[in-house]
Amino acid sequence: MSKLDKQTPDTAENKPTNQAWGGRFNEPVDDFVARFTASVNFDQRLAQQDIQGSIAHAKMLKQAGVLNGEELESICNGLQEIKADIENGNFAWSVALEDVHMNIEAALTDRIGIVGKKLHTGRSRNDQVATDIRLWLRDEIDTIKPLFTKLQQGIIGLAIKEADTIMPGFTHLQTAQPVTFGHHLLAWNEMLERDFGRLLDCRRRLNQSPLGAAALAGTTYPINREFTATELGFDKPTENSLDSVSDRDFAIEFCAFASMLMTHMSRMSEELVLWASAQFQFIDLPDRFCTGSSIMPQKKNPDVPELVRGKTGRVTGHLISLLTLMKSQPLAYNKDNQEDKEPLFDTVDTVADCLRAFGDMIPAVQANKESMLEAARRGFSTATDLADYLVRKGIPFRDSHEIVGKAVAYGIEQNKDLSEMSLEELQQFSDQIAEDVFKVLTLKGSVAARNHIGGTAPDQVRAAAKRAMELLSIRG
Repeated sequence: MSKLDKQTPDTAENKPTNQAWGGRFNEPVDDFVARFTASVNFDQRLAQQDIQGSIAHAKMLKQAGVLNGEELESICNGLQEIKADIENGNFAWSVALEDVHMNIEAALTDRIGIVGKKLHTGRSRNDQVATDIRLWLRDEIDTIKPLFTKLQQGIIGLAIKEADTIMPGFTHLQTAQPVTFGHHLLAWNEMLERDFGRLLDCRRRLNQSPLGAAALAGTTYPINREFTATELGFDKPTENSLDSVSDRDFAIEFCAFASMLMTHMSRMSEELVLWASAQFQFIDLPDRFCTGSSIMPQKKNPDVPELVRGKTGRVTGHLISLLTLMKSQPLAYNKDNQEDKEPLFDTVDTVADCLRAFGDMIPAVQANKESMLEAARRGFSTATDLADYLVRKGIPFRDSHEIVGKAVAYGIEQNKDLSEMSLEELQQFSDQIAEDVFKVLTLKGSVAARNHIGGTAPDQVRAAAKRAMELLSIRG
């Protein structure tokens, strides 16, 4: 039995009446079909934006001479009362009325009488829902923006604190070259900064008003779309009525942004999980972001980063869902588009929750500096520094590469890092190696030598962190 079959049957009061569109129908819609096609259980989330759009539309109808001043006041007051009831949990939603739009319109007519039926003049549920979703997503983006900033502030602040902390840098998860923990953290911030730019791009493109496109062709009433666009804070009206009611690019674009963000956060999560393990011991995560085991008392599980990593698949799935939803739709509106909301709603919720969790957790991460330093000492992480040293002595890089490779092979055989070898041991591979070689073989000297923009030198980390903080302050 399906979820819909298990629902309580409509009472006589809630029996489908087709009251908004039933003039040409000879029988009421089937009870199951009414429940199957209804969206009110999830699109009631758009109620505030639906009322906001309706008030703007009513004001425009007054301008157009469709409503008089008394009727406008009655409609606006009624809508505000309904809004208050919804916010207080005192509004009775009806599946029989299909969606958020008809529920609010029916409640308005019940309260103020026939005047409420005039509100829908010059618009359709097609442009109404398109407007509502844009308004809702715009509001949600504005809520997400400060969560982004908080996380980035936490990452940058930790990077400043750990600007001198040496750790191994990896390629292929193999020790490559020494870096600073602060430098690694700022790489995370670069990912997030690009993601934030994508979020702003999405907001800019969605901020056009489809209201007035009506069902698909516009309306014969003398509406003023510029007025409603301005009233609702949009940059301008959309240009084409067909596209206006069927466009869901903005929802897809948000989910694409979200998928990229979650991919980046998943990569961060993977590193946090690895670093917190007994095998790495690079960091300690705060207890309040971890859980234990019901059977193994020693366990401290990094649940928050693991869950963020797992939710990446959920968000990417929503992107694929929306792309698939739209791929075969002819113009203009189709009932398929009812399926756009739940993936979008869940994507917004998931992104906001993950940003909040990381924003609270990251500043409290503790670096185990000795473990990081000891790991950087293993794996011949200064081999490239020795090769560069030989190049500065006049040896071609490819020859230097071979020389250092032989020195590493010797080190593996003797269980010695390059910095632990004596001068005599090193000179057996090249007579160009002198006492000054030990300045480049130290981890501290290695990171300090990369003193350029984008490099891992502590001074560059602090300078980059300062620039990143300045960008955040400009953002506001």
